[in-house]
Formats: sequence, structure tokens, C-alpha cells
Amino acid sequence: MDRAIDFYSKTFGWDIKKYTPDNPKDMEKMGMDYWLIMTGSEKMPGINGGLYKRLPDRKLYTFDCTIEVEDIDQAIADVRKNGGMIETGKMELMNVGWFARAKDTEGNMFGLMQPTNKNIIM
Repeated sequence: MDRAIDFYSKTFGWDIKKYTPDNPKDMEKMGMDYWLIMTGSEKMPGINGGLYKRLPDRKLYTFDCTIEVEDIDQAIADVRKNGGMIETGKMELMNVGWFARAKDTEGNMFGLMQPTNKNIIM
């Protein structure tokens, strides 16, 4: 968990905090350690989410998620600097933007997208 939190915090500037419910027994019943992810700011909200440790019986190491970035070259450098890998280098998607496929420190795949067509909503 620490490695994944460190990767996403440093690479994308996401704010990740442990979820502490009013009744801690609720999380014990669910059998998980849950972390809240804030991907944006008050001025520019993001799509927020959560993070929890992969269950031992789950072998899924990928999800189909593409993260919008302002500068794809900087995002690629940040992924590498923080322990991730670039699986598919920067490529242009005509009339859409620049795209790359990456892998985080836990083996999860995700996309990076720098839109060039501001009419497309990511």
C-alpha cells in the first residue's frame, strides 16, 4: 500500500488519505484497509476514487483507466522517476491527443492522455 500511495501521490499529485469511518468495526467487517483518493482541487475537481490492497485470490493486475495530463512528456518522466514503467511510448491519436500506456509499481496498467482537441471531454 505504501509503495502504491507513494507512486500516485508523487506521479500525479493525488491526495491519498486513509478512510476512517465513524465506526472502525465497519472496515473490520469488510476486511479491508481503504484509502480515499482526491485527484483534483476545489478549482478543478477530478474523478476521485479509492485504493485498497488486492485480495490474495484476485489476480487482476490491470484496469482500463486513462488519466488526463497537461504534459505527456512530463507525465512519462514522472512515471519512470517514481518507479513505474512505460509500456507503450508516446503516440498521437489524430484529432484527440497524445497517448501512452504505463504500469504502476504494483503492475496495474493505465493510460496517459494529453488532449489536443479541447472539444473532447476526458
